Order: sequence, then C-alpha cells, then structure tokens
Amino acid sequence: MADSGTDVVTGAFGYTGRYLTRRLLAEGRAVRTLTNKPAGEEDRTGIEVHALAFEEPQPRRGAPRRRHALQHVLGRFAYGEVSYERAVANTRTLFRAARDAGVQRIVHVSITNASESSPFPYFRWKGVLETELSKLGVRYAIVRPTVIFGLEDILINNVGWFLRRFPIFVAPGGGEYRLQPVYVDDLAALLIDAGAGESGVVFDAVGPEQYRLTELVEVLREAVGSHARVVTVPAAVALGLSKLVGRVVRDVVLTSDELEGLRAGLLVSKGPPTAATSFREWTNEHGRQLGRSWASELTRHYRR
Repeated sequence: MADSGTDVVTGAFGYTGRYLTRRLLAEGRAVRTLTNKPAGEEDRTGIEVHALAFEEPQPRRGAPRRRHALQHVLGRFAYGEVSYERAVANTRTLFRAARDAGVQRIVHVSITNASESSPFPYFRWKGVLETELSKLGVRYAIVRPTVIFGLEDILINNVGWFLRRFPIFVAPGGGEYRLQPVYVDDLAALLIDAGAGESGVVFDAVGPEQYRLTELVEVLREAVGSHARVVTVPAAVALGLSKLVGRVVRDVVLTSDELEGLRAGLLVSKGPPTAATSFREWTNEHGRQLGRSWASELTRHYRR
C-alpha cells in the first residue's frame, strides 16, 4: 500500500515490536521508534530512534505524518515503581501526544477478554485503555492477542527450561486451564493489516489450536526432548513453588492474578482463529532452541 507516511512503533527493539518492525521495513516503509531500550547497530538499520520519555510530549508537533502507531507498554504485572496506574497514565500520554501530532491511526495491542469490569487488574486496565482510545478522536484498531509464542518468548521458553532441568513439571489445578497461543510473527502481520483496515475494529489475535495446560506442556516436553513427568497440584501449591523458584532465578515466575485469569479461561478466544501458525508444528521445529537458559521478565522489562 503506497504511503509516504511514517510508522511509529513503541518498543521496536522489544519482543513483538521487533517482528512488527521487520515486516514494516521489508515493505519499504519508514519506521520511527520510541524506546527505552538500547539496540545493536543491526537493529537500528532503517529505523529513526527516539528516547521514550514520558515527561515530554511525544511525538512532537511538526513531525512527519504517520500511518499508525503501536502502543504496548502495560507489563504482565506491577513491580516496584512501575504500577498499573503509572503504566496506564503513560499510555494515555502516548495516545494524546499521537493525536496532537496528527497521527492518522493508532493500532493498540490489548489482551483477549479485556474488560473494564474484570476482577483482574491486567485485564481491567487493558479494558480501560481500550475505552479511552475509542473516545480519543483518532482512527484506531485494537488487536487482542492471547499467549504470544516465539523464540524470544518468556513463558514458553521458561516452561522448556523447567522441563530440561527437573524430573517433574508441576501444573496448577487439574491442568485443565485452556490456552490458545498465537505466533509472534502472525501477530505482527495482523497489526499491519489492522493499520490498513477500517477504523474502530477490535479483534482477537489467536492461533488455530486450543490446549489444556497439561497438553501444552506435553507438546513442549516432546519438543525439547525431556522425560519429565507432568503432575498436577492445587493452585496454591503451584503458586508457592513458583515463588521459591523465583527466588533462585531472581525473577517473577507466576502471579496469583495470572493464575486466576488462566483459571477463568481468559486466554482463549470466543471467536474463530485469526492466525495460521500451529503451536505444535512450530515447537517441534524449534524445540532444540527452547529452554536453554532462563528468560527473565524482570531483566527484560523492569531492571535498568
């Protein structure tokens, strides 16, 4: 689609942003990023880099017209000074700055089953931001992924890490909680499509397969060549064990809100699949690369 505008991606050197940026550059489009992460020179090729500083209005007036901006700054959980309230306030700042700078469309990454009435903070605040974006006065699209998988993923990689190192893998509850993972590059393609489509569209980004938690772990066990036994324990026990492991790896492995959201079935879609990549097939192809080292959520998103 011919367009002389610039695409602004918040966090172009992060997980989802990296895949989105690759696709945009491959299409010959100009990319500007607002980021608080350093990148190697190979990552910066073709990208106009600006620091993400919420104390200043961004993007500034007079900047080139942009086709769309990706916003995805709400982390899995609140940690230290990074509260949900602060993260939401920062996203509001980005929304308003984008509008004031003449951004033509905002493509916002949310989460499946986001709702202002959700009892779970992550899903509730995502719902709040969806509502605020819809009232901003800018053309927009909202894309709602579930669990995102890829080589740089944290959750799937760390399940593989457990399977490689322990004779038993502990799944919470009866292991019946359901997930519908989506491949990160499929998500990137959906974001680009959303940037070119109708305004006001809200849809789930979900893969073609749903799994019970124990089924997903079994797929990973086979892919990484593990002989670990998958057992189920009460949710409270699994959460306690995750905290013990978290102290060893200096990370947050699992939160009670995440566990309750999983139990409530919030990581599956009520609609049809929107992405084609099979989790099973992808995992079988890349299993040797998964779980070799621990992927730290705190290091990636919270520690400077």
